[in-house]
Order: sequence, then C-alpha cells, then structure tokens
Amino acid sequence: MINKKHEAVFRVLSELDIPYTVMFHPPTPTVEDALQYWKDIDAVHCKNLFFRNHKGDRHYLVIFHCMQQLNIRDLEQRLKQGKLSFASPERMNRFLGISPGSVSPFGLIHDKDHHVYVFIDKKLLNAERLSFHPNDNTASLSLSLMDFIRFLDQMGNGYEFLELYD
Repeated sequence: MINKKHEAVFRVLSELDIPYTVMFHPPTPTVEDALQYWKDIDAVHCKNLFFRNHKGDRHYLVIFHCMQQLNIRDLEQRLKQGKLSFASPERMNRFLGISPGSVSPFGLIHDKDHHVYVFIDKKLLNAERLSFHPNDNTASLSLSLMDFIRFLDQMGNGYEFLELYD
C-alpha cells in the first residue's frame, strides 16, 4: 500500500524521468526480515547506515551490499572522517525524513541543504540494478545503477565510491 513517504520518492523519480520497479511487502526493519520478499527482485539489495561524526556536525550515509558486515573502526579508517557513531532517530528524521529500519538514499530528497555526504561501496559499481526502501520499509524499489547515480547527481549531495571492505 502506497503511503506519503513512498509517494514523495515516486514523485521525485518521476520528475527526474527515472524508471523504477516497486514491490510492496510487510514491514522489514532488518535485512533478515526482507530477504524472503527480495527473492523475486532482480537487483543487488543494499544496506544503508546513517552515521555522524564525533562533533555531531557532519553526517554520512554509507551504502553497501546487504549481506556484507562492516566493522565501524575499519570504516572510520577507510572514510577518514574521524570517530563515527550511529546517528540518532532524531537526526535521521531531521536530515533525511526517515526512521530507523527505513534508512535509504531516497531520504536525500529531504536534505535541501545537502548536509549528508554519501559513501558507496565500489563493489556496487558491478551491479546492473540496485534495490532500496523508498523511505519506508514496507516496500522495496529497484532502479538501474546508472539511474541511481543520476538520482544522486540531481540531489546535489556530495558522494563517492570507495572500497568499504576487503
């Protein structure tokens, strides 16, 4: 069932002329919960983590393959942004308009000041299609890698692809 969070994402993608497919399902706050619904989606499913720096004045969205685990200390070394911690639900809502369990790059549609910087695992460049929640974990949306990059370019937030793990 389409809700307001979905509608906002669908509207932006339509305005950008970005094709996508969507599948609705029960709430899936974790990858483990979502796996049963993703089996028929032909895309690389992504995990999205939202961090803040030690001072709390910089925020980062980190995107990588859903089956990969990241060590935060190793991630700090790779990102070179100092000590990181998970951002609070209040910060998620403030900067991305999302809540825990629904973290998504589509939250960037709410970041009008381009405050959030995005780090994406380089290995995702090998994917033809990527899948994310459309700002709510009751659906999964897939789009081509090239259209995802076009979306990021249009949002205006800084982003980079780098190796997040070996």
